[in-house]
Amino acid sequence: MFIVAGMTQDANMRNVGLLAVCQALSMCCNVLMVAIAALVGQNLAPEGSLATLPFALQFIGIMLMTAPASLMMTRFGRRYGFSQGAVIGIAAGLICSLAVFERSFLLYCVGSLVFGAFAAHATYYRFAAADAAKPESKGRAISLVMAGGVVAAIAGPELAKWSRDLFEPIFFAGSFLVVSALCVLVLIIVQFIRIPHLKPEKGRDGGRPLSEIAKQPAFFVAVLCGMVGYGSMNLIMTATPLAMMSCDHSFSDAAFVIQWHALGMFTPSFFTGHLVKRFGVERILLTGGLLILGCIAINLSGIEILNFWGGLVMLGLGWNFLYVGGSILLTSAHRPEERAKVQAMNEFLTFSTVAVTALTSGALLHNFGWSVVNLGVLIPVLVVIATVVWFLRQNRAVPA
Repeated sequence: MFIVAGMTQDANMRNVGLLAVCQALSMCCNVLMVAIAALVGQNLAPEGSLATLPFALQFIGIMLMTAPASLMMTRFGRRYGFSQGAVIGIAAGLICSLAVFERSFLLYCVGSLVFGAFAAHATYYRFAAADAAKPESKGRAISLVMAGGVVAAIAGPELAKWSRDLFEPIFFAGSFLVVSALCVLVLIIVQFIRIPHLKPEKGRDGGRPLSEIAKQPAFFVAVLCGMVGYGSMNLIMTATPLAMMSCDHSFSDAAFVIQWHALGMFTPSFFTGHLVKRFGVERILLTGGLLILGCIAINLSGIEILNFWGGLVMLGLGWNFLYVGGSILLTSAHRPEERAKVQAMNEFLTFSTVAVTALTSGALLHNFGWSVVNLGVLIPVLVVIATVVWFLRQNRAVPA
């Protein structure tokens, strides 16, 4: 029995490790896209306010594909779904690269939408890790997979800088080919992942209806933190390279700031799960909201590189606590047979919000300036903080 248990534990850790590598590779693609998407959009768009439209379409692609991806993984398994996502990512990189060569804004929009479909599949790596873990280890498994993003934080901006001039004077075309290459690596690695599949009888029993599940305070708080945390982060982050360039900072400076922002996003994942276990998920969520308020204050205090750097690091930390904390809280709000539809609903709502913020970010910056971009997230973050305080008091009021 001990041998079997040990083998199972080894298999679970192996799955988590492989998922962390896939997370790192997919997030390399995402961070690279963050560094260049708005700049490429600005070069190809017919007018400045449309610069972030292709980036917004990435999140619309995520929004549209989250439910189909989750349901497909429920029916055919995680490995099949992740393989399909990798193939879509390869295609997305090729389409975007061709768009740059052809100077086609429309084709770039199509490629961005397709990239979103790839990213939708990648959002389930953290949930796949939870599937393979024991109940008491789910938070740690999610946190460790998200920690794979630390590699992306370092490599993504460096890849963006290195690949920018590969086909000079046609800038950034090589960057999208790097995206395709990374997705090829994901496709290879996922073939070695073995995630337990839902038993047929559980797969047919959908559990409680979503309307009933959504009435749980834990579900509401988890989804709200994911929506506001990711949406706030995306609104500010998307505008940052454009804002820095307009303040006469260089592309290398912008890539540097995005790199540190991504480090802020993913480095805490090494210990977020432990912090949740020690202090409670509510306090971690509350800290995330306060960190984003700190980001707003720093960004409003000046336009030097240090301001952008400090604000974006705080933003990344706040996102991590809200997003990872919300993901951990979500696992307590559903039964095993309900996970596909609950996860799909969470991802749909989160990335619907992110799509809106990506679309409005460029327009807000273009028409009203950097200060308004930052002030735009103030009220939603305050709502999250108030809601988490209410949730914490509710839990304290429940007898043990």
